[in-house]
Amino acid sequence: MKISILIPVNNYDIVALVHSMKDGMLKVPEFCEILIGDDGSSPEYREKYRKLEGEGIRLVVSEKNIGRAAIRNRLALDASGDYLLFIDADAMLPGTAEAYLKKWLPYIGKHKVICGGVLYHNIPPDNPDLMLRWKYGRYREQKKASERNRHPHVSFSTFNFMIEKSIITRIRFNEELKQYGHEDTLLGYQLKKAGIGIFHIDNGLMHEGLESNREFLNKTKLGIENLSLLYDKVTDKKAFSELVKLLKTYNKLKTLKLDIILSWIFIHYRERMEIRLDSPKVSLWLFNFYKLSMFCTFRAIHVRRNIFSLT
Repeated sequence: MKISILIPVNNYDIVALVHSMKDGMLKVPEFCEILIGDDGSSPEYREKYRKLEGEGIRLVVSEKNIGRAAIRNRLALDASGDYLLFIDADAMLPGTAEAYLKKWLPYIGKHKVICGGVLYHNIPPDNPDLMLRWKYGRYREQKKASERNRHPHVSFSTFNFMIEKSIITRIRFNEELKQYGHEDTLLGYQLKKAGIGIFHIDNGLMHEGLESNREFLNKTKLGIENLSLLYDKVTDKKAFSELVKLLKTYNKLKTLKLDIILSWIFIHYRERMEIRLDSPKVSLWLFNFYKLSMFCTFRAIHVRRNIFSLT
């Protein structure tokens, strides 16, 4: 049984991560290679990745940025392993690579898709401009495996997961998704529709790449817009909605015709909400309301656009 480590990256320093994983591979021989997927990085960063190449480390280059889904698909096709371990570029080991890699081994062969989880530092960042991303990650994304396994497809994340190669070459990342957001939601939906289970373990990686408050709000906008577009495309909207708490809440609001009110609130109070969210004292309740009201607004736009496209 061979396992490939796949790291998609765009203009991010992964030198320490790759060196650590390489050291771990020497002690855990089931891991046979590291593939770095350079998705249109600048010459400066590409040179850093090229210097990492050597025994057991290969670089897969896309000259232009083709998107998170497409670069992951390319890595999966190029990998030689029977199982593929996908790691986001802004991940960092909380301990030794040897301990991290060994933790996967008991579950291989028993489960086709395994999620390791995401970790955040317990202490808040000194920089208040990073507070929103840290607080959301620490209190919404970081969960024990026992909790994630209650609703395994809902909790699926592509940040740190392993999958049988035969599955990911059949159920590929959707390359129509060019902008940021909800690639993992869609893949989790596809796996569930195909009857493929997901098993969660406590083998988390630390999320180091915290965005500033404004950057995270911009990414949130892209993700919410993507979610609305995906909602129009999926064939089983009920099954898709079961995977996203925001969608379930939206459908209840729509039944009561309250989605129109939330759209009005978002249009008129968006700037005030963003000012509150871009501050040291972040309210996750306000952030959830901000996302929900934004989604109601995008639904109104996309539904109207779809109606006009049919006429």
